[in-house]
Amino acid sequence: MLSPDTLRGYIAAGLDCHELEVSGDGHHFEARIVCSAFAGKRLIARHQMVYAVLGERMREEIHALSMKTLTPEEAHPPGQPPNLGQARTPGQP
Repeated sequence: MLSPDTLRGYIAAGLDCHELEVSGDGHHFEARIVCSAFAGKRLIARHQMVYAVLGERMREEIHALSMKTLTPEEAHPPGQPPNLGQARTPGQP
C-alpha cells in the first residue's frame, strides 16, 4: 500500500514544488501542490503535468488523486495576510 509520504516523494521528484502536502489512506489521496511551473496553464494542463510525473503509478498504485494545483502567487497573493483558518466578513479587517 502506498503511503502519503511516498506519493509526496514521487511528486517532488518530478516537479519543483514550493509547497507540497499529501494525505490519504493508501489508495485515495488528496494533494495541495504549489509550483511555479503551473503559471499560465489551465487546471487540466496542471493536472496532466502531475499525472505525467506519476506515470504508471496512476494505474497501478493510486486509485484516486484529488489535487489542488496552484502557483505561488495564487497560494499567497501579495498584500493578503496568510489564512489563519478564521472566516472574515467582507469589509472587515
